[in-house]
Amino acid sequence: MRPSAWRGAAALGAVLTGAAACSPAMDWRQMQPEGWGLSVALPCRPASHARAVPLAGVSVELTLMACAAEGHTYAIASAPLADPAAVPLALQALGQAARANVRGVVESERAAQVPGMTPQAQALQWRLRGQLPDGTPVTEQAMVFAHGLRVFQATVVGPQADDALARSFFEKIEVRP
Repeated sequence: MRPSAWRGAAALGAVLTGAAACSPAMDWRQMQPEGWGLSVALPCRPASHARAVPLAGVSVELTLMACAAEGHTYAIASAPLADPAAVPLALQALGQAARANVRGVVESERAAQVPGMTPQAQALQWRLRGQLPDGTPVTEQAMVFAHGLRVFQATVVGPQADDALARSFFEKIEVRP
């Protein structure tokens, strides 16, 4: 990813860090963001942010929905692409950005499994150990996947973002026709 893309990823990390400041009780709500072709449940009321970021060599409009509950930030981001050849590169860039946001070390990696997603070798899920910009240690669970020309990044970041906590979020993500 180009240096300007890292700045975009860092800006998203700042959004995630800011979203963690408030922590309402878990209140899972199912939503279908317009134009995403996706159903997702978040444990709190999300804030939505959109910005142009460089991804796979082109500028795209990346929309992020994020909220914080019980000390963890839950987020899902999506961007449409124009070129099918850019999808694998965009998934790689989103994975790199997720690791960079927490200066993360990969503890585990496996294939992403989202009902209805387009199969891609770069569609992966990671458990990372890292730290926030202020040095606070965190665990991040991140997953990148695609449906057609739309790419997605889903993350859970916090002090104990273990597999069970992430599963409760990731299993509620489904591509809708």
